Amino acid sequence: MELPGDFKERIKCQLGDAYEDFLAVYEKERVCGLRVNPLKIEKEALRAALLKHGIMLEDTPWAEEGFYYPPDTQPGKLALHEAGAYYIQEPSAMLPAVLLDPQPGECILDLCAAPGGKSTQIAGRMQGMGLLISNETVSQRARILSRNIERMGIANAVVLNETPERLAGRFAQFFDRILADAPCSGEGMFRKDENARGEWSLNQVQACAKRQRDILTQAVRMLKPGGVLVYSTCTFAPQENEEMAQWLVQQFPEFTLERQEHLWPHKNRGEGHYAARFRKAGGLQAGMAGTAGRPAWTAKKARHTAGEASGTGRKAGLQVPGRKLLEQFCRESLSAQGAQRIFERMEQGQLASFGGQLYLVPPQAGSLYGLRTERAGLHLGCLKKNRFEPSHALAMALRPQDGAQVLELEEPERYIRGETVACEGHGYQGWTLAAAKGCTLGWGKASQGVLKNHYPKGLRRNG
Repeated sequence: MELPGDFKERIKCQLGDAYEDFLAVYEKERVCGLRVNPLKIEKEALRAALLKHGIMLEDTPWAEEGFYYPPDTQPGKLALHEAGAYYIQEPSAMLPAVLLDPQPGECILDLCAAPGGKSTQIAGRMQGMGLLISNETVSQRARILSRNIERMGIANAVVLNETPERLAGRFAQFFDRILADAPCSGEGMFRKDENARGEWSLNQVQACAKRQRDILTQAVRMLKPGGVLVYSTCTFAPQENEEMAQWLVQQFPEFTLERQEHLWPHKNRGEGHYAARFRKAGGLQAGMAGTAGRPAWTAKKARHTAGEASGTGRKAGLQVPGRKLLEQFCRESLSAQGAQRIFERMEQGQLASFGGQLYLVPPQAGSLYGLRTERAGLHLGCLKKNRFEPSHALAMALRPQDGAQVLELEEPERYIRGETVACEGHGYQGWTLAAAKGCTLGWGKASQGVLKNHYPKGLRRNG
C-alpha cells in the first residue's frame, strides 16, 4: 500500500524503532469489528446467534460490548443486523464511548455524531434513560445518523443538524457528558479508505487542528461544572491529539486531563484511535439550557425542522392532536406492559405533535424551537384519515413482549425483501410485530392467515 511521503516521514520521527512494525501493518488484512446492542439482545445470545451463521466472535479488550469478527464473513447482510442487534464498527473506534462512561439518566451530547457508531454505543450504556443529543453539521450525514438511531431502537435520542456555535448558544452548561469525536485528517482510515490517503496533506492536518480547537471551544461552554468531556480522533498526528489535549487544559484551566489513550495498529488489533478524557472543575448542578420560548416544531416528510406547531404535549396534555387515536392503538395492538410504558411517558408530558406526526420527546430536551431537528425523539407514527398508523421506529424501539401479537419469523430475509408472510394458525388480526431471534424487525398487518408486509420500502432488499 502506497502511503503519502510526508506522512511516512512524520510517523518515522514519532515512532522511531517501531516505524517498521507500523509500516508492516499496511501489508496485512484490516481488522473487522461489531458491537452488540444491549437494547435489543444479550451479548452471549448474539454470539450464539452469529455462530449459527459461521461467524465466530472474539471479545475486544477495551470495550465489553465489542467483538472482532472474521474478515471473510458478512454479518452486515444478516437479518439480525437489520433488526438492530448489532452495529458494525471498527474496534478501536469503540474506545471514546468507553472513556466517556455514560450513565443512565444523564444528559449527554455527541457533538460530531454521524454516522452513529459512538452515539449508538452511548445509547446502549444509557439503557433508554436520560437524554442523548446526537448532532451532525452536514444534513445528508445527519439523515444517515437518524436512520442508524432508528435501526438500533433508541427512544431517548434527539438528532440535530446544527453548528456547535448554535448549540452552545442554546445549551450553556447543560450536559453531564460530551463526546467530541472531531473531524480529523483520518490517518487511521488509510488501510480501508483510499480517498483518505489521497486527500491527506500536512496542510490538511493544520486545518483540522484549527477546526478541532473551534469545536472544543464550544463544547467547553456546554459542559456542566463537574462534567466529563471526551475528545477523540482517528488520526495519529500529534497536532490533532496530544498537542490538542495540552492546548485545551492551557486555554481552559478549569479542565483537568484525567486520561488519554492512543491505540496504534501495530500494538493493538484495530486501525488506530486517540481519546482524551477531561473533567471540568466544580460540582454537578442543574443545566441551564438557553431554550427560552415554547417547544414547537413542524414536520415536512421525514425531516423535522423546528418551527410552529400546535399541541406539543408539554403543556397541552390531552389536547395533543391524535392522542386518543394513539391510546386506542396502544390498547388494541400492544401488550398491557407495552402500552403502559408509552402511557407513562405521555403523562410525563413527552407526547408531541408535528403536523400529524406523533413523537415522544425526552423531557430533558426542553424546547427545540429554532433548531434544525432531524429526529425529535421517538417517532410513534402518524394520523391518517382519523386513524393512527404506527411507525417503523416504534416497532424497532419495542421489545417482542410489548406487542399484543408477535410473529417470530422463520425466514426473516423474506420479510426484509417485502414479501407477505404466512401466519395461519395464530388467529392474528391487525397490527403485528415481526421479530427475528427475539429482536423486533417491523410491523405487519395480519388478515386471514397472511401478514401484509409494512417493512419500509426504502429499507427492503432486492434478493
